[in-house]
Amino acid sequence: MSTPTMRAISQDEFGGPEVLHTVEIARPQPLPTEVLVRVVSAGVNPVDYKTRASGGMPGVLGPPPVILGWDVSGIVEETGFGVTTLAVGDEVYGMPWFPRQAGAYAEYVTAPSRQFAPKPTTLSHDSAAAVPLAALTAWQTLVDTAGVQAGQRVLIHAAAGGVGHFAVQFARHLGAHVIGTASAAKHDWLRSLGADELVDYTRVRFEDVIDDASVDVVIDLVGDGHDATSTRSLPVMRPDGVLVAVPSGVDPRLLAQAQSRGLHATGFLVEPDGHALGRIGRLIDTGEVSVEVEDVMPLAQAAEAHRRAETGRTRGKLVLRVAP
Repeated sequence: MSTPTMRAISQDEFGGPEVLHTVEIARPQPLPTEVLVRVVSAGVNPVDYKTRASGGMPGVLGPPPVILGWDVSGIVEETGFGVTTLAVGDEVYGMPWFPRQAGAYAEYVTAPSRQFAPKPTTLSHDSAAAVPLAALTAWQTLVDTAGVQAGQRVLIHAAAGGVGHFAVQFARHLGAHVIGTASAAKHDWLRSLGADELVDYTRVRFEDVIDDASVDVVIDLVGDGHDATSTRSLPVMRPDGVLVAVPSGVDPRLLAQAQSRGLHATGFLVEPDGHALGRIGRLIDTGEVSVEVEDVMPLAQAAEAHRRAETGRTRGKLVLRVAP
């Protein structure tokens, strides 16, 4: 009997978007405690295009060929021995295996069942595929890392991006006073999501308009590699405040500066968490959290999706439609 195959987007070398191409490969089979998910839609994240170009996670994935993508929304096609939480036909979403290869830019993926959660019933697969990595990053930075409490002042850099627009909503859900940096064109939208104050970073430097020592938590989604955003955030933070630097982490110099001010600074890397996705899904289904998808593109246009994502100007997320 021939082995079932599937369509996927692969790359044989690191480089620009043009290295992405369609291949036909063997379909994976679920091991015990794993599920086979037929992918309907896959989200596009910055770590995808960074890894494609040899940044991001190449050290984890190893040399090409690799299949990118971690955001999945789809339907359970098969369950391995020991799976008790999901059944064939269930609609699920998840961020399996991160930072190991998940291969979401493909028609099927396999992963441990508990790395998935039921898809929010109010979302299409396209919208659900925009959620996992971005929303888990926002949730884990705010809830698990910074421990945000009601009444605290939270500053979110790049508030209009994929992670940022979830962070604004989660911080509001936690009862925080939310300050965001974003271009002026996105301010009305961010206010509708729950932002209390907004700073147009294209016109003013945020540290010139935010009072010194007034912020409890900073979620930096830009990084010190771009205009020293983390370092410039330190003066606006209260003693014992928490800075979570997501893209570039915390180097020894930044850590020393933070500690000299009585602050806590930490890098961050998101982890698969089906339980948290379940909680996030409930917030979405009750209408407390919304999902922004800028565009949905066919899987075959993965290279073009990367080109658009790399501009850094998208509002919310780009999504690849895998199923016909």
